[in-house]
Amino acid sequence: MNSLQKIAGISAISEGLIYITAFIYFGAFWSYPADGIPAEKMAYLAEQQLTFSMIYFLMYVVFGLLLAVLVVGLNERLKTSNNPLVTIGSLFGVIWVGLVIASGMISMIGLDQAINLMEANPEKALDMWLIVSVITESIGGGNELVGGLWVLLISVAALQAGWLPRALNYLGLVVGMAGIATIYPAAIFTEIFGVSQIIWFICLGTYLLIQDETKKESEPIKMRKQ
Repeated sequence: MNSLQKIAGISAISEGLIYITAFIYFGAFWSYPADGIPAEKMAYLAEQQLTFSMIYFLMYVVFGLLLAVLVVGLNERLKTSNNPLVTIGSLFGVIWVGLVIASGMISMIGLDQAINLMEANPEKALDMWLIVSVITESIGGGNELVGGLWVLLISVAALQAGWLPRALNYLGLVVGMAGIATIYPAAIFTEIFGVSQIIWFICLGTYLLIQDETKKESEPIKMRKQ
């Protein structure tokens, strides 16, 4: 249990750092010509394909793999409470893992196919990329309903079980409700979900690691007393 908790803690912190990396890349380095003609837009995507694909691989595929570890870790820690919210929440967590990884794979393959079509017909190539973007945003990029439900239900279960600091669980409630609110097409909810989840991931991961180390330090003391 301790080793799984430690790995889950590292995974949670890593997910927060992935969010930060994505924010930095798209905020400081991404200069997509939104007002350009189709040929200009596709030329920029072709120029940035390698970097873009690497960022998307990190944001979606690597994030999804780390998320799988965290979902299992939290489930193992909370399942002894026999709370049905843990089972339901973990189910949404598993679904979110699949959606996130699928989003990344669709984006990377879709971009490659659109770029291959670029020389023959830039307009159709851009149309293809727009369709791919809509699919990506729908299942794992812009709609965070499933992820929000996972965080919300796990946070409620942790509150009821008296596990994790109460402030962290209340933050989880905010993260979860913001994720659910993304079903309404307003960028503010996605931004709130992203920023608050960075804090939640890093705080959760830090707590799991600190708790793991505390348990290790207390074990020799218990053995001496015995």
